[in-house]
Amino acid sequence: MTRVRIDLFSSLDGYTAAPDPSADNPMGADWGALTAAYAATRTFREKIFGDTSGAGTTGVDESYASAFFTGVGSEIMGAAMFGLHAYPDDPDWKGWWGDQPPFGCPVYVLTHAAPRPSIDMDGGTTFHFRSGENEDVLAEAVTAAGGLDVRIGGGIRTAGAFLRAGLVDELHVAVAPIVLAQGNRVWEGLRGLERTHEMTTVVAESGTIHVTFSR
Repeated sequence: MTRVRIDLFSSLDGYTAAPDPSADNPMGADWGALTAAYAATRTFREKIFGDTSGAGTTGVDESYASAFFTGVGSEIMGAAMFGLHAYPDDPDWKGWWGDQPPFGCPVYVLTHAAPRPSIDMDGGTTFHFRSGENEDVLAEAVTAAGGLDVRIGGGIRTAGAFLRAGLVDELHVAVAPIVLAQGNRVWEGLRGLERTHEMTTVVAESGTIHVTFSR
């Protein structure tokens, strides 16, 4: 059965990085610190950097990194995560994920700029642009997933909208052992999530706390 999943990164004080509108640092200045343990895993190095040497960590963080790429049949993301705001009027702009994005499945980009032509990328990723209601886009993504899961890729506003609407079956938050005191709030509007979802926590060797809400 298809499940709707989200993976997020948070600091100890509940912030995630605020995106930078420049293409040079699209995820924000604090993104590297938030995701350091994840980026060190064997799976991340292979999937993102193309490193097939087997280098990288293999502990608890690796198990969550591997799960992130497993069983996903389609993805939904906001326009900012795609990078649409960087070149909103350029019909040839294909986002900042490179020629072979790491998704390998249909990706539905939520944007008021739709309709735009779909973009086929190397490695099996196709970007589709939608301006409809989240529930309608999710229904399309579920069909495209073919029985696999749908991942809500972010950013934080997109993730929060799906969470507050009660559309998410599993939320995983990797809480890095750092204090940011700035950025975007991860938990805003999610009061009582522990009453609708079962919560588990696991502490990794890196000090990252993996918090999972599932139903």
